Amino acid sequence: MRIISGTHRSRQFHIPDNLGIRPTTDFAKEALFNILQHRIVLEGMKVLDLFGGSGSMSYEFASRGAAEITSIEKNPKCGNFIKKTATEFNFPNIKVITMDVFKFLPLCSDTFDIIFADPPFKLANTERIPALVFEKNLLKENGTLIVEHPVETIFSGIKQLQETREYGTVNFSIFTSQLTQKNNEQNTNE
Repeated sequence: MRIISGTHRSRQFHIPDNLGIRPTTDFAKEALFNILQHRIVLEGMKVLDLFGGSGSMSYEFASRGAAEITSIEKNPKCGNFIKKTATEFNFPNIKVITMDVFKFLPLCSDTFDIIFADPPFKLANTERIPALVFEKNLLKENGTLIVEHPVETIFSGIKQLQETREYGTVNFSIFTSQLTQKNNEQNTNE
């Protein structure tokens, strides 16, 4: 695996086989960040990386200038790998919390500019992630939630869904808190 762009462009890291994870491919990661760079200035952003896994997305956000990255990963081996690699890359702005995402989200009282979620593809309850994020108001105004998921996962009836992009077997559904604000303003004016 490698970091696609930013201060650590082309830096490689090797994921131990015993972690048993499916990291976002370089192809999909590059496609996602191409979308984001046309919408968001990543420098200075506060990011929440749910299901941190190898830390690949956290490193990418850090390399591109995000100010704070919080990575949530329940597997202690993965959490330790993220901490070790963040130290090697000199990313002091990456904080790792070893905890189940579905326990973390209801307890979280912080807000973020970007939330990225890459749950295991066979995980039950993936569809609940946007609802948990928006119920707890975890996104700042004009914040963005990105959920990586297989084609079979469909987020229906979620008004904050902006679009879904497909890259091979990977989909990225992109949600925005801006739509919530506009909908609330429309409902107030009616």
